[in-house]
Amino acid sequence: MYDDICVETFLKDQLQLFPEIVAETEEEALYFLEDVCAVVCDTKKDVLRYMKDMLDVEGMTSEEILSCEEVFHLPDGRFLIVEG
Repeated sequence: MYDDICVETFLKDQLQLFPEIVAETEEEALYFLEDVCAVVCDTKKDVLRYMKDMLDVEGMTSEEILSCEEVFHLPDGRFLIVEG
């Protein structure tokens, strides 16, 4: 479910969500993403729909939602949502 791009991006950018490192290797990052049931979205529209359904983002603009610390922008244009 989580390809190399997801794992590598989370490993590199995990401090945007957490105050300290939660995974040091790709294997640990993959396990962590599986454990927290992170979600991969293909489009901004999918991110907005998921965030509005699953998190309290009422009153936030689309831009603010896409900038949330839970939303990791993947280099291929997709998004990884990790709920801490």
